[in-house]
Order: sequence, then structure tokens, then C-alpha cells
Amino acid sequence: MNSLGLPKPPHETRVVVAMSGGVDSSVTAALLREEGYDVVGITLQLYDHGLAVQRPGTCCAGQDIYDARQVADRIGIPHYVLDYESRFGQEVIEDFADTYLRGETPIPCVRCNQTVKFRDLLSTARDLGADALATGHYVRRAMGADGPELHRGADPGRDQSYFLFATTREQLDFLRFPLGGLPKSATRALAERFGLAVADKPDSQDICFVPAGSYADLVAKLRPGGVEPGDIVHLDGRVLGRHDGIIHYTVGQRKGLGIGGQKGDGGEPLYVIRLDAATRRVIVGPRDALGRRRVLVRGMNWIGPALADGQGLAVSVKLRSAQPAADAVIGLGPGRTAEVVLDQPHYGIAPGQACVVYAGDRMLGGGWITGTQAE
Repeated sequence: MNSLGLPKPPHETRVVVAMSGGVDSSVTAALLREEGYDVVGITLQLYDHGLAVQRPGTCCAGQDIYDARQVADRIGIPHYVLDYESRFGQEVIEDFADTYLRGETPIPCVRCNQTVKFRDLLSTARDLGADALATGHYVRRAMGADGPELHRGADPGRDQSYFLFATTREQLDFLRFPLGGLPKSATRALAERFGLAVADKPDSQDICFVPAGSYADLVAKLRPGGVEPGDIVHLDGRVLGRHDGIIHYTVGQRKGLGIGGQKGDGGEPLYVIRLDAATRRVIVGPRDALGRRRVLVRGMNWIGPALADGQGLAVSVKLRSAQPAADAVIGLGPGRTAEVVLDQPHYGIAPGQACVVYAGDRMLGGGWITGTQAE
């Protein structure tokens, strides 16, 4: 077995590397090339590069494509640019707008990994005769009793497993993550050793296709007439003000509500409790009203141990990427649904975000949050 767990010597093993133009994917390609693998670099053009060519912190457009090509030339591998702009627009950007209009809070990076990268690019890699597709994600692939498993990255501050919850067993068979055991500092040191010009390049933004950081402006542009004003309503029914569109709000939000500093009857601050897209209402209330223990999930991708119908499994779950994991019990339901019962109430759980499930460092799967219940 070679270092990628494949039964061939490196020089007979073709590896396609998804090269975004950043330091992580560049070092991934350089490491594999140094080990003697037959490396092919592929960069995806995902959206109008004119929006991003002069803007730092972008991904998959403009300067980043140039940077990826320069790295490929430096380490001596072939490099190709594939125009996935149409696919990205339909699968990621359009979904991003529709999710906001439903009163939910989207995660376009997950959609991108789920569709364009780990479905379409993986298929292209196979067409090129590749034995594996490697990326610069900070996650670890480990062999378990039932096949490959996905584990958190060794560096807790860089772990990206939350964004890869939709990775299927079949995809995991083909994917490799050479940086999963490294801290970011080691990756940059390797970039320096390889003489890569991207060694000091800043990390890309989470949402690469929003030119000026205004999600609402993009949604309004994509869905003219879809962003409508409505009332800001207290849980007790009082109308506290007006808003310019529910796309400006997310569950758990406290600041920028547009109600002039109004507070609850007891003087407590007010939070967004839920968004009602049908009536265009933003419902606000005290923090206690945000507490939820039951989380409903759809589109569940499960790569953990088999569970019988009705069987509960003690796990930990992450309900937003930057929040710590919480102890819970999960039960899988029909049609790729799941129900998660938290040991303790959690505050600010937003539909549209992901519920990602762990057993220790192992990522067992995840799905999209559709709703919550207090008990």
C-alpha cells in the first residue's frame, strides 16, 4: 500500500488535486508530487471572475486561478481550469437565495462541497483515470472496521468536518485529505519550503460569491420582488416595528433588529425567535424563548454505524460551524430524516443550518435543520 492506502506505487497512482489557488490545496498538490504521485491539478471557475479579480480573500475566480496555475508550473504538474459557473449558479447561488427567502439561514460552502466539488468534480476525476481526488480540507480519513471513516482535523481550530457532513461512503472511498493531521502553521511552513508564492496568502472568505459582503443585496438582485417588507412582532402579539425583508434576519439575532432599542416587559433584550416567510413576520422575544431541545433534520447523510428503526444513539452534535458540540441522542427516521434530542436546551438554532453528528472525533453524518421544538 502507498501512503494514500492504494495498492500501487506512487508513480503509477494518478491523483487529481482540487486546486483553489489557496495555500492549503497548493501544499496538498506539492506534497503528493514530492512523494512521486502522478498529480493532475484542476481549478474550477465557479462564478464571474470579474466580480472577484481585484478583491482579496476570494476563491475559484480571477487571481486564484492564476495562482493555482503558477503553483502547478512551480511543482511541475499539468493543470486544467474547468468552467463550472453554470452548475455553481444553479446548485449553490440560486439555492442560497431561495433559502433566505424561506426564512432560513443557508450554508453555501456545504452545498458547494455536496454538489459541484464532491459530485461533479469527483466524476470528472474518474473520467481522467484518477485513483483518488485529494483536497486541502482539514479533516482526516481513517480506515475503520466497516471501511473508511471521516474524522475531525487534528487541529481543532482548523477542523472542517462540519462542512463535509454530506460526504457519502462512496465518495469517501475516493477522497483523500493529506493535510488533516497538520496545523495551519505547518502547512504554511511547507509552502515556504516548496517555494510557493501563495505561502502568505490570506484564507478565502466563507461566501466567495458575495462581492461586497451584502447577502441581502445579492438575494434582492437574484429575486427581484421576492424581498418584501413586513412586521416585527413580539411573541405576545404586539407589533414593534417594520422590516425591509426577512432576509436581513436570522434566528438568535439580537443586534440590528430595527426596533429602536425596545425591550421586553421586564427590560430584557429581545432576540429573533423565528421567521415566518408566509406572513413576512419577524417574531421576537426574550432569550428564554429561544431554548430548544428537539431538532428536526432532513436530507440526512449517515455514514456512521447501522441503527435499527427507533434506536437512539448517544452522540454530540454541532448546530453551527463555530459553536462547540452539544451532547444529544439521535434517532434516524424514514426518508432520510432524523430527530435529535439535546441533553440541555440550546439557544438560537436556525433552520437552514446543519446538524452535524459526532462520536468523539468521528463524524457520523448530518443533515439540514428544518425545525425545532422546546421539548
